[in-house]
Amino acid sequence: MPITGTLRSWNEDRGFGFIAPTHGGAEIFVHASAFARDGSSPTVGENLSYELGRGRDGKPQAVNVVRLAVGSRPPRAPSGRETHKSQTSWVGLLIIALLLGTGGVWGYKQFSGWQHRKNLASQPAELSTPAPGSSEASPAAFSCDGRVYCSQMTSCAEAKWFINNCPGTKMDGNSDGIPCQEQWCN
Repeated sequence: MPITGTLRSWNEDRGFGFIAPTHGGAEIFVHASAFARDGSSPTVGENLSYELGRGRDGKPQAVNVVRLAVGSRPPRAPSGRETHKSQTSWVGLLIIALLLGTGGVWGYKQFSGWQHRKNLASQPAELSTPAPGSSEASPAAFSCDGRVYCSQMTSCAEAKWFINNCPGTKMDGNSDGIPCQEQWCN
């Protein structure tokens, strides 16, 4: 059966104190382990409910102490560790969101480039004849021979023919339909 009393003294450094029973009698020893582990310290003068038990030395002591002012458990103040954990969780979610967004943008660009190349491949290739006196070779002279990079081309016309007619070319980095802008088609 619970007994009520008031905390008369408390030694924070050593983790114990004494309770004065409400109905009188000798003060009862109470150890910090008898309180709920909520991170807050007992306060001198607060009303408590407790049960009588025996300590290691056989003397009576309070056990199962409940703080009456706040009910069975006092309000928890977040510890520094929990605050850090919630901030870490928030930052982690932000990083995940940024990574997903970046991956989505990259995937969209890859899909758009593939779609553009697919559309170009489905259109008939335009055979244009170079202007008289031009040093560019005739498009009829080109064939899909496995070349896929700008460094393997010899002219802008050749690069354009390859990107429009050969699969797997890697000459249009920004997917705008103009190949080899750095080397040939600037």
